[in-house]
Amino acid sequence: MRTAAAVAFCLTGATTAQETHDLEITREFEAPVEAVWNAWSDGDAVRAWWGPRGFTVPVAQMDFRIGGTSLVCMRPPQGPDLCNSWTYSQIVPHERIAFDLDFVDVEGEPVDPAAIGLPPDIPDVVPHLVTFEATDTGGTRMSVLEKGYGSAKTVEMSRMGLEQVLDKMAAYLAE
Repeated sequence: MRTAAAVAFCLTGATTAQETHDLEITREFEAPVEAVWNAWSDGDAVRAWWGPRGFTVPVAQMDFRIGGTSLVCMRPPQGPDLCNSWTYSQIVPHERIAFDLDFVDVEGEPVDPAAIGLPPDIPDVVPHLVTFEATDTGGTRMSVLEKGYGSAKTVEMSRMGLEQVLDKMAAYLAE
């Protein structure tokens, strides 16, 4: 069963000397907040839905606590694993998760995003904010905000990947 999706996409310019662009996507799932929350906090769940279509997740080592750092690696159909660390700055159970996504190798050591084939205007660290809200029908409205991209083109690339990730999350939650 496909979940109802309401997608909001926005680009905003920052007030710094270098213009940056943010991405926000809001999706509604036909699952309770607790289930959607657990999809972000449990390693087995993350392995089931993280990554665009065709990607698998061989590593999801979760240290889900304020100050903790999770290591999540996705494997494309061809090519090397692409790994991120998620370092948590805010966790409010069933309400919000704030973390910095860093590009790392399988050992968790930082790598330059451009060196692994990503656009040169992707920052080394991408702040994320994920919020959760119960709907009147018992489902969940979840928003993901990614901040600091260097161009609208890079935001669009991230949006396309995140849409696929959230489609996989919807399928996982429907099981």
